Amino acid sequence: MKYALLDRGDRLSRALSEEFHAQAKARGLLADDDNPDTVVTIGGDGTMLQAYHRYKDQLEQVAFIGIHTGHLGFYADWQKDELTELLDRMATSEPRRIQYPLLHVEIEKADGKCEYLVLNEFTLKSGDGTLVSAIHINDEPFEMFRGDGIVVSTPTGSTGYNKSLGGAVIHPSLEALQIAEIASINNRVYRTLGSSVILPKHHHCDIVPPDPEEELIIGVDHLLMQMSGVKSIMCKVSERKVTFARYRPFTFWNRVREAFIGSV
Repeated sequence: MKYALLDRGDRLSRALSEEFHAQAKARGLLADDDNPDTVVTIGGDGTMLQAYHRYKDQLEQVAFIGIHTGHLGFYADWQKDELTELLDRMATSEPRRIQYPLLHVEIEKADGKCEYLVLNEFTLKSGDGTLVSAIHINDEPFEMFRGDGIVVSTPTGSTGYNKSLGGAVIHPSLEALQIAEIASINNRVYRTLGSSVILPKHHHCDIVPPDPEEELIIGVDHLLMQMSGVKSIMCKVSERKVTFARYRPFTFWNRVREAFIGSV
């Protein structure tokens, strides 16, 4: 097996990274940053997002494994004191490969198009304060949004920013996207639905700012960028998926419970 390893960069993660390399070499595993079979992260969910975006062009070839150095991370199956057990299993057994849906975002600008493949969520805010944008669903006008911003999440991303906005937690076996409002303005003049909207695969939404010259703040997972000249933004469930290597059972609802509730 060929593997790539990314760590968070703190002292503990770097030490675990060195230990991982040493134990992996002793078991005949080969480090390969360019063409790995498995990408291992040591740190937190942010480290996993960085690894995903580094290897998103190789999603059909790689599977991801997370080792958490703090509390249990949502994408991490393994704790920092379970390194040896994980490496034993990597060297001697085949994992179950679990696939999660991704979000495809296509931004049309005056000077062309750009596309993004999102693991957690896409966020849209105005650089000048209140965001005003028309939202169309399947090419039909749905609402005119006014507020702080819009979040479009994947099922795995539904436990992040989306959940803090009152959105639903969606099981990743459901290929869907979720649109959530950030502090929408609702009064007798302006009105939005006021709740999150869940769209199935093969449906899409378009977000259309009325002023193409407006400066927008766009988030793609942990990446933030400023962008102007945006004519429209199309979001849909991607045809591609991300793969995680599971060497032991750890169901989605167990992850949700451990992340937000704790022991019952």
